[in-house]
Amino acid sequence: MASHTLSAIVVVPSSTSQSSHGSYSLPRRLNPCDLSTSFAGRQLSIRPSNLRHLATKHRPAIATVLFSLPTAKPERASQEKTPKWSARAIRSFAMAELEARKLKYPNTGTEALLMGILVEGTSIAAKFLRANGITLFKVREETVNLLGKSDMYFFSPEHPPLTEPAQRALDWAVDQKLKSVESGEITTTHLLLGIWSEKESAGHKILASLGFDDEKAKELAKSMDKDYVMSFK
Repeated sequence: MASHTLSAIVVVPSSTSQSSHGSYSLPRRLNPCDLSTSFAGRQLSIRPSNLRHLATKHRPAIATVLFSLPTAKPERASQEKTPKWSARAIRSFAMAELEARKLKYPNTGTEALLMGILVEGTSIAAKFLRANGITLFKVREETVNLLGKSDMYFFSPEHPPLTEPAQRALDWAVDQKLKSVESGEITTTHLLLGIWSEKESAGHKILASLGFDDEKAKELAKSMDKDYVMSFK
């Protein structure tokens, strides 16, 4: 059987000419519309894309980040002195929603918040969990064992609503920051300890099954107001 070879030839018109002064002028700027290829006997023009449209369509994520997570106390959200969530905590929350959707769950529960912290991965809370053997793979496995698998034909909403325990965990984190004399943001550690505070929640049960306890919670609480520690090792 004869083999067929596809080839693409780029033709670049030359515009180099000799000037009247005996020197050569620079080639003109290449227009993308001048590029053509030969494919099955047809000419295919390569046109420049609308870069301005792409720039507006794909805006940096930082421009759309909110500084407050959902609260069950809207009157508190309007207060000017209410502390904001750290960037790592916000990313953890966004990853939690994504994990809930991956598992096709209808809600974002404390177990999803826990997975979100581990997916984000750079916070003190996430590093503390990994140092104590609590990994994303283990948490995801424990979640399925505890809550089961969702219907394969079910599709989670884009932003699965929070369960009541998950909402209380967020509000616990905010309340603890408000009680603290330390300035700064609400950290991922606040979020993790908020999950731990919900004794009957899936997230608490999963943490406990993987070896997390009150002593580890107290140890982690010492760095509650920090989200990241620079290391030069």
